[in-house]
Amino acid sequence: MNSAPKQPTIVLIAGHWLGAWAWDGVIEHLATGGSRAVAMTLPGLDASDPERATRTLHDQAAAIIDLIGQPEIGSEAVVLVAHSGANGPVSLVLDRHPELVRRVVWVDSGPVTAGTSFASDLPEDMVELPLPPFDVLSAQASLDGLSPADLDRFRAKAVPEPGAVLRQPVELTNAARLAVPTTLVCCSLPSAQVLELARAGHPMFAALAEFDDLDVVDLPTGHWPMWSRPRDLAQVIESAAFRTS
Repeated sequence: MNSAPKQPTIVLIAGHWLGAWAWDGVIEHLATGGSRAVAMTLPGLDASDPERATRTLHDQAAAIIDLIGQPEIGSEAVVLVAHSGANGPVSLVLDRHPELVRRVVWVDSGPVTAGTSFASDLPEDMVELPLPPFDVLSAQASLDGLSPADLDRFRAKAVPEPGAVLRQPVELTNAARLAVPTTLVCCSLPSAQVLELARAGHPMFAALAEFDDLDVVDLPTGHWPMWSRPRDLAQVIESAAFRTS
């Protein structure tokens, strides 16, 4: 008799300015559904760390690898969920240890193209980048679906992003990362448009075309679906976590 597959641990990693707290609503819904999930705060985004502004992409990738390498977390390959700017360190993790990742779920995000950085033009003397005013941020990423309370919490808890994280190019050399099963959750742009941009070689999406096993899911909302549609996002993540192909 075949034994049931072991339940994977879902590791949730939020994007710029955010910590584990950003996933509270999603964690609650995943727990209700019986899924094992843990959210992490990347190095550089812990307000209590006196050295946080000096943290790098390599520090962030190393922290993820340390977490998923723990027996209680990674006894079965984990499902990594990367929101927005978490795509840099998660792309590095896939490159260094693809065998540790059962599936990667990109939430309004996607894998990074080798050699690129998030903000290569960020001045070298800018140690960190605070959360911009929301009228500036909304020109770069959709705030659709966020309530005034969501925005107030975002502003109150946001931690400035280390400049080194934003400037550092992502160096990728291991083609085995491309075989990791991949789910793309499209929120602020529909999947049809994202895939068209990927095929056209758009630098933000071109790496998607390289992955062998790509599943796409539309979840229309703004760039922060963990706040605007937490229950629906939890369901999408849970479904992706148990996909076998």
